[in-house]
Amino acid sequence: MGVKKRQRARKPAPPPVEIEGLGLRAAAVNAVALVLFERRFLEDALTESCADIDDPRDRAFAHALAATALRRKGQIEAVLDTYIEQKLRASTGRAPVILLCGAAQLLFMETEPHAAISTSVALAAADEKAKRLKGLINAVLRNVSRDRDAIMQALPPATANLPKWLSTRLRADFGPDTTARIADAHTAKANVDLTIKSGTPQADLQSLGVSLPTGSLRLNNPHPAIPDLPGFAGGNWWVQDVAASLPALLFDDLQDTTALDMCSAPGGKTMQLCAAGAAVTALDTSAFRLEKVSENLTRTRLRAVCIAVDALEFEPDELFDVILLDAPCSATGTIRRHPDMPYVRGNDDVKLLLALQRKLLRQAAKLLKPGGTLVYAVCSLLADEGPKQISAFLNEHGDFKRLSITPGERQIPAHLISKAGDLRTLPHNTFGDAVGMDGFFACRLHKALI
Repeated sequence: MGVKKRQRARKPAPPPVEIEGLGLRAAAVNAVALVLFERRFLEDALTESCADIDDPRDRAFAHALAATALRRKGQIEAVLDTYIEQKLRASTGRAPVILLCGAAQLLFMETEPHAAISTSVALAAADEKAKRLKGLINAVLRNVSRDRDAIMQALPPATANLPKWLSTRLRADFGPDTTARIADAHTAKANVDLTIKSGTPQADLQSLGVSLPTGSLRLNNPHPAIPDLPGFAGGNWWVQDVAASLPALLFDDLQDTTALDMCSAPGGKTMQLCAAGAAVTALDTSAFRLEKVSENLTRTRLRAVCIAVDALEFEPDELFDVILLDAPCSATGTIRRHPDMPYVRGNDDVKLLLALQRKLLRQAAKLLKPGGTLVYAVCSLLADEGPKQISAFLNEHGDFKRLSITPGERQIPAHLISKAGDLRTLPHNTFGDAVGMDGFFACRLHKALI
């Protein structure tokens, strides 16, 4: 009988090498994957992905990386296509997302190349489907790093970052030139604006930013953390993009009026109505989101009746003098601060939102007193959700008419007013000495006396 060969004892595998910064990059890749593959909102995806990251700076980096990868997705993918012969298939796992985030660091975040490349390769190695492509990922990212200067000089236009469904709609509504300007504005991170409560101390705060025509303050960058800003604990202000603050300014004197905020969370407009002297009822379908409104009201020492209810099912004892309907929408005007939105929303979502907006407008018409004012607003760039929605409403409701905004009214300049007399802000618009704001549409309507 033959003698069995003695098997050579295997050496134990060495412990995995801890790569600095790998965890926070893994969190960013996971968050982007949740947005792109599962249509999860980025904030929720990051909350889940960063659950084990304690350092606020690491969490901030993960957020910045995920946001940059989504904000520049079209341009980055166009660059990567020049280095990869065939499009990566779904069977390659998260390899496309790893490449996307790796290139985002190299091109737009000035990350040290070795850190961006080594962590990307390590992330691929840890992915069962992507690990066979770690050599490709290493080679592609090295080439991107080497060619960065030439890449940036020949970078595709920012319109490449717009998904087809959104690009098609914007071109139809605004034309190619304005669409290009909107796309360029979307590549920049949004500033932080504060709405100041009248009659509160402002001197310490004013030195930290630029005053805007309507009284808002745009913070300089960098700036202290929001809770560390002067007046936070005292409730002297709240965070609110200047464009988002404009619809609530379209009412006349609100002192001693009853006001309904039909979709109130996160509460910025509710607080504006309260601060202007109205007795406010604030509705929201989400009890959790409405709790945030209540917390903001408590901090700012303002009062409102907060009711967690579907506005379509709300049955008040009395009608309201004024109603603000900041309706659920595609949120395409907020892509600067929510770069996930074009990938979470789509044409099918817009159709559902249009139907909901019509129902909410009809409900608002029923809840408004004769002689009262209704302001309809959406943080959307799409004409279907703005002027076309209003045209359909006015055709259906002969007792309503548009109250046009006049240039200079409430310090609103002419270039933020449409030909029809409605508010229309775009992401690239200027306001005073500031450049950039959320995209908003708002129309002021009057209900005839019976």
